[in-house]
Amino acid sequence: MINVFQPSLGEAELLALSEVFASNWLGHGPRTDEFEARFADHIGVEPDRTVFLNSGTAGLFLATELLDLGPGDEVVLPSVSFVAAANAIAATGARPVFCDVDPHGLHPTVEHVERALTPRTRAVIVLHYGGYPGEVAGIAALCRQRGVPLVEDAACAVASTADGKACGTFGDIALWSFDAMKVLVTGDGGMLYVRDPQLARRARVLAYHGLEQPSGFAHAKVSERWWELDVRSFGRRVIGNDLTAALGTVQLARLPANVARRREVATAYDSLLANTPGVRLPPPLPEGHRSSYYFYWVQMDPLIRDRVAATLLAQDIYTTFKYPPLHRVPAYGDRATDLPGTDRATDSTLLLPLHQALSDAEVRTVANALSEAVTHHLALAGA
Repeated sequence: MINVFQPSLGEAELLALSEVFASNWLGHGPRTDEFEARFADHIGVEPDRTVFLNSGTAGLFLATELLDLGPGDEVVLPSVSFVAAANAIAATGARPVFCDVDPHGLHPTVEHVERALTPRTRAVIVLHYGGYPGEVAGIAALCRQRGVPLVEDAACAVASTADGKACGTFGDIALWSFDAMKVLVTGDGGMLYVRDPQLARRARVLAYHGLEQPSGFAHAKVSERWWELDVRSFGRRVIGNDLTAALGTVQLARLPANVARRREVATAYDSLLANTPGVRLPPPLPEGHRSSYYFYWVQMDPLIRDRVAATLLAQDIYTTFKYPPLHRVPAYGDRATDLPGTDRATDSTLLLPLHQALSDAEVRTVANALSEAVTHHLALAGA
């Protein structure tokens, strides 16, 4: 099977894990601190603003908690988002308000976000679809003008930049995902960035049971009764650990090479599929934008999209569509919602395999199979 996503792991990761084992300390510790600091340097922020978590989803839930969302509040986000974003909003009692996206780029424009704002809007969450920055700078400027916090769901955008500025640093809070299928993987894990230093400290406290100062051996240096707890707010345990942080540190070092290979794959698809009738390629990156190349998507007649996917699957080529629009999901669904760009994109878009382990031969196999499948099903449909 040629997979849509696939991590690249090797001896360096095994060595890092063996060093953690040898230390006899697997939990949150020095390797977690190191990973947070190196990631902060990677995105160009102060190290005390990043918190390594056990998932990107935990970052979304922490973000809504840091913003003190509650009943009566509204949060604007694109319908083409991972369901965790809407779940995090709804868990506070606030209401997700879905905005439309550009049907070709699958990201919201400034106008889409602005149309969805109301006097009850307490935050905006924007997704960097497939690693593309989208109109993040303009949306951030709009949010500042309106006094509305911006949360960047940068799960797909670990190496993405716009005009030299890292995606995730345009808004007030951001999160990245390091799950097993991302560009940078730790098995499970995520990073939270909080611009405000006091709010960043609160995030760290909430991520570890609400403890103002951790108890235990490390606390012995500052307290005669290191076992006592100082809890002044409610929290949960969503911190990362040294095992996954060790993987993350190695993967962060691999990131430039992995993204470069993903760019080569995307460029090859562009060339191989350029003249395929019935296939629309992703939009070109604007000047000054860099992508993490997490998704490579093509678009075609909705009448044949599912049939093309089934044909490729029968040839051991796995394709998919992410993310199913949330205004169609039963928990949030409102089919009366008018999101024409989202609906067009949802019914016509297919993600092709894109990861650094793809060989040139596999890329050609995917491109040829897609071209043949589209041509075949268009002919059957009489299109």
